Amino acid sequence: MIASLSARVGSIADNNLGGWYSYRASKAAHNMLLKTAAIELKRLNPTSIVLCLHPGTTDTPLSKPFQARVPSEKLFTPDFTAGQLLAVINKRTPEDSGSFWDWAGKRIEW
Repeated sequence: MIASLSARVGSIADNNLGGWYSYRASKAAHNMLLKTAAIELKRLNPTSIVLCLHPGTTDTPLSKPFQARVPSEKLFTPDFTAGQLLAVINKRTPEDSGSFWDWAGKRIEW
């Protein structure tokens, strides 16, 4: 199992707002790297699982500058986020390898 944190803004299909060019591009590249690794690893180990995970907005120093416009019910504690992501990971199977999931267990399109 390889699970890596990404961000919904790295989804080309989910980009309805534009902006954040560098951040979007870096997350899209990250997502492609993990998708490609999933394909390669499946050849070596058919039971491997590689996932990209979107944690939502988590209340950390990194997100502080962006929290002003986040509704309180969408700003998560680190403990909540960790628990949610572990639950998402535990539900995935090798057939899910190379996919992108949010903290609520909803698949995100690339």
